[in-house]
Amino acid sequence: MDTRVKPAYDTEYEPRRRRSSVRHSSLFFVLSKTIGAMLLPTNFLIGVGFIGAILLLTRFASLGRKLVMASVLLLVICGLSPLGNYLLYPLESRFPPWEAGSGAPPDGIIILGASIEADLSAAHGTPVVRSAPDRIITAAALAHRFPNARIVFSGGSANLISNDAREADFAGAIFESLGISKSRLIMERASRNTLENAQFSKALVAPKEGERWLLVTSAFHMPRSVALFRKAGFPVEPYPVDWRVGARGDLLSFTNSAIDGLGRTDLGVREWVGLIVYWATGRIDEVFPGPVPK
Repeated sequence: MDTRVKPAYDTEYEPRRRRSSVRHSSLFFVLSKTIGAMLLPTNFLIGVGFIGAILLLTRFASLGRKLVMASVLLLVICGLSPLGNYLLYPLESRFPPWEAGSGAPPDGIIILGASIEADLSAAHGTPVVRSAPDRIITAAALAHRFPNARIVFSGGSANLISNDAREADFAGAIFESLGISKSRLIMERASRNTLENAQFSKALVAPKEGERWLLVTSAFHMPRSVALFRKAGFPVEPYPVDWRVGARGDLLSFTNSAIDGLGRTDLGVREWVGLIVYWATGRIDEVFPGPVPK
């Protein structure tokens, strides 16, 4: 049985932009999903090794051996060394844990997607959470703690070739099962990336001056997310979750699972490259945004 629920509000938001702007945004999205994916350390090094293996069968066998050896050595470094920790730690420690302080309670809570596997959820007719469950769990806890806050889940489909399955179609069922009233939920299902998360969320909720909005996402993803929300003119208070690295002392820790190490390295490289590219193309104003001085 399909457990998708109709959102509390009409969330098929598409901003009215000029055609040239739409084409530019689409091109940026395509490039990020193709070239960006190819340049992730794991994919890139596997590709280098594959090319090297092919060259072994040609008159360029010497070059092929060097490429294979280099790819294997670098995969070992990326997978088993503390490299991933060094890449993620500055990102994850950039914003401290959120404190309510003495001000008014938050008016709303925004949760960024990337937790729900929409295609699998559609195939099985039930929400499937594969990564970053902290985002949803923490948001549900905050919703109970602040019963008057509006809850916005922003997540469409990040796939280059997308079907009709969107994260937001299944997030509502999860929040309702955790005791959150459907009337409080605003499902934003059109966004494909963090840039659109910020733009479309702002258009949906139209935040007023003086309102407090929490932004819940993974700690390593928070700098880029905050920068994009600031650029969109939507002030948010960071609520980082889903840490992948511990304290500073863990920077020297080696891992006994190459998959985990490669995953942290890929995450770190993706976020740093994303920050640099977004800044270079004018999509954010700071290459490494931090907390607003009090």
